[in-house]
Amino acid sequence: MKHFKYFCLVLALCALPLAVLAEAPPSSPLQIEGDVAQGGFLRGTVPPGTRVRSNGSEVPVTSSGAFVIPIARDAAPWLTVTAFFADGTSDQRKLTVATRAWDIQRIDGLPQNQVTPSQSDLIAIREEQKKIADSRAKIRDSDAFMQSFLWPVVGTITGIYGSQRILNGEPRAPHLGIDIAAAEGTPIKAPADGVVTLATRNLFFNGNLVILDHGLGVTTAFAHLAQIRVISGQTVHRGDIIGTLGKSGRTTGPNLHFGVNVRGVGVDPGPILGSLPEANNTAGTVELKR
Repeated sequence: MKHFKYFCLVLALCALPLAVLAEAPPSSPLQIEGDVAQGGFLRGTVPPGTRVRSNGSEVPVTSSGAFVIPIARDAAPWLTVTAFFADGTSDQRKLTVATRAWDIQRIDGLPQNQVTPSQSDLIAIREEQKKIADSRAKIRDSDAFMQSFLWPVVGTITGIYGSQRILNGEPRAPHLGIDIAAAEGTPIKAPADGVVTLATRNLFFNGNLVILDHGLGVTTAFAHLAQIRVISGQTVHRGDIIGTLGKSGRTTGPNLHFGVNVRGVGVDPGPILGSLPEANNTAGTVELKR
C-alpha cells in the first residue's frame, strides 16, 4: 500500500503544470522561453555580441547569441534578466518565479551503511563528486542545448525531481533528476547532440555513469547503466545509443537516473523533455535507494 500511494503521488505530480511560460514580445531582440519555476530551465537568444546578466551575474552566451539560465530548486521568487546590446542599449525582464511544493519520500529498513557511509566509502564518494564536477567544468561554445530534447528511455517514472528523501528517518539531499524504470539492457539514447565528458564505471552512488556536454555548461547525466557504449571525448548526436539501462551503483532495481545540470545547478528534466511517452504512464514497483 505504501508503494502504491507513493507512485500515485508521483504520477499526479508529473501531470501538474509547473509555471507560466516565459515569452518575450516578438519585436524584442531579447528572447526568453521556458518554465519560470523553481527547477526551471530558461533558454534565450540575443544578437551576437550581446552581454547577458541574471540577477546581476554574468551569463555565458554562444557566438551565435544563444544562452541558458537555470533556476535552482530553492530559488527566490524573482529573477531579473538584462541584455546589454552592442549598440549601447539594453533590455531588462523581471520574472516572477513560481514556487513548488516538494514531495517527501520516506524509505525505511535500509542497510545503515547505505545511509551513513563508512570512512572508506566517503573517500570514494568525494572522488566520485570531483570526477563529476570536473566533467561539468568546461563552458563550451555550442548551442546544442537549444534542440528539442528526446526522452533517453521509455519506461515507468519511479522518482521525480525535487523530492526530499528521508532514509531510515534521516533527511538526505533532494533528488535532482528523474528515475525511469525499464527492463535491464534497454538502450539509452542521447537526448541532444553533445560531447561525452565522462564515461566511467563502478561509482559508489551512480554505478556506471555517462555525462554529456551540450554547450555552455549544460550537461546530462545517465546513472546506473549496465553497459557504457561511448568513450570520453566522443561526439554524439541526438538519438544515438550511449549505453543500456541497468542497476549498478546504489539502487535496488533496473532504472535510469537522468539528470540535467547547468553550471552546477540541477534543474528539472521534466519540462525540458516534454510530454511523457505513453509507456511512462503506468505506475511501477521499483524502490530506489539513491
